[in-house]
Amino acid sequence: MEPSTISRLRLISQQIAETHFSGPQEIVGWMGAVQAQDYAMAKWAVGVRLPDSTQAAVQKAIDTGQVLRTHVLRPTWHLVSAEDIAWMLALTAPRLKASLMHRHAELELSDVVVAKSNALIERALRDGRHMKREELMMVLKQASIPTNENRASHLFLSAELEGILCSGADRDGRPTYALLPERVPEKKSLSKEEALASLAKTYFTSRSPATLQDFTWWSGLTSQDARQALDLVKTNFVQETIANQTYWLSPACANAAISSQETLFLLPAYDEFLISYQERSASLQLAESPRTISDNGIFRPVIVLDGQVVGIWKRKLALDKVVVEVELFKPASQMIINKVEEASARFAQFLRLALKQP
Repeated sequence: MEPSTISRLRLISQQIAETHFSGPQEIVGWMGAVQAQDYAMAKWAVGVRLPDSTQAAVQKAIDTGQVLRTHVLRPTWHLVSAEDIAWMLALTAPRLKASLMHRHAELELSDVVVAKSNALIERALRDGRHMKREELMMVLKQASIPTNENRASHLFLSAELEGILCSGADRDGRPTYALLPERVPEKKSLSKEEALASLAKTYFTSRSPATLQDFTWWSGLTSQDARQALDLVKTNFVQETIANQTYWLSPACANAAISSQETLFLLPAYDEFLISYQERSASLQLAESPRTISDNGIFRPVIVLDGQVVGIWKRKLALDKVVVEVELFKPASQMIINKVEEASARFAQFLRLALKQP
């Protein structure tokens, strides 16, 4: 297999080039977790994998609790299926909590303060109440718990890792918090070995071809746990050496037929197509990396042509219209320009807005 084929197969595995699913929860479940610190773009990350879907449909899945937004895996926001959140938190939360201890000490967030905060959060959100971040911060302030210097974020994160807090339904176009036990009353419980196997199987099925190093980066697991996870499931995958690297492919990926037609997609910021992998050279040329990923780790929305990042884009909302501004890294043919316009129209359709020319 040529290295250039890797990225085109990933478009298939990640349900970008084609999809076998019809709903947001199915897509998020297939992916395991979808990075989501850019909330609006995370919705498009689901939508771009569901032809003819709308932002409203993705929002409904979030509002009804089928898809939840919380901190899991690496310490950042992810969208996770309600069916997976309990076992995934049980697997990854202990390591995340340990990584926060030093910063909590600096912020004087002792175990006593965190426990008091958790109790206040549970009481404030009880009986199905959903609250915006500012409202929940006021609850803590009224109880003399400082929320400055990013303390609120750490307290909310701690509550998430304890299985107390998760996303609620949006209100007035803003996200809210809710109680996880009320959003997901029936938890799927797995042993650590079962959880490791499930996470590895999900990752290598939805993101193949991928390496062990890629999985270790994405999952946030220790090297030992990541190796064990792969060992538990590797008989289900095809091993192949490409450019002196060991890749693992699902049977479907290994046998996938790559279309001869050129494909072009507008992928969102922090999309799993790039961020899922520690090694991204199959899709992103080194010379273009600084324009795509900033020094402080901001992943910009990208234009992907046949698996290769060829530009970046951004959207501007104006009343009932959306403007899509693109920056191609090299001069493009009229055919590629036409494909960019088609992809922009698809994004506008997802938002249910008219596309306005920049």
